[in-house]
Amino acid sequence: MKTLTEQLSHYATCHRDRANIATHYVGIPLILLAVTALLSRPGIPVDGWPLSPAVPVAAGVMLYYLVLDLRLGLAMAVVMSAALAVGAWAASLSTTLWLGLSLTSLAVGFIAQLIGHRFEGKKPAFVDDLMGFLIGPLFLVAEAAFALGLRQRLRAQVEAFAGPTRAHRKRGLPNMPSSALRQS
Repeated sequence: MKTLTEQLSHYATCHRDRANIATHYVGIPLILLAVTALLSRPGIPVDGWPLSPAVPVAAGVMLYYLVLDLRLGLAMAVVMSAALAVGAWAASLSTTLWLGLSLTSLAVGFIAQLIGHRFEGKKPAFVDDLMGFLIGPLFLVAEAAFALGLRQRLRAQVEAFAGPTRAHRKRGLPNMPSSALRQS
């Protein structure tokens, strides 16, 4: 199993443009909520709590995050618990509203991701490695921790591998390697 640093570093190589990262703060939560809502049906009440396919999937994902890193894993447990609550609420709506809300969130989330990767000039991480779907939310929590001045050693390790984040150029062109620009 890859370490936290390896997972975040690999993911970060496709996410160095700050505009791309900003779109991910919209896209990834929408995708997470959509998937959780879709997995929240059918829900069977067990001791007052709705038990659905979303619960064991989220538990497995939370366990994976906790194994990677206790502190970030605990933060992700809070995020996943909130997603489960929203998913259960969405699943309690009529089928039309539940499905419409879930699929719209999924579509808008992926569109935000694609816009971000247009800025980046690189394909999304999940194209080459499906683990990108699991690492994306963790990456955002780690980026938030970095912005708050936390986990600076981890940030340095990730940036040593992937490079620092950069501001998006204003010329209307995505941040692409110069070799890619010459080919266009």
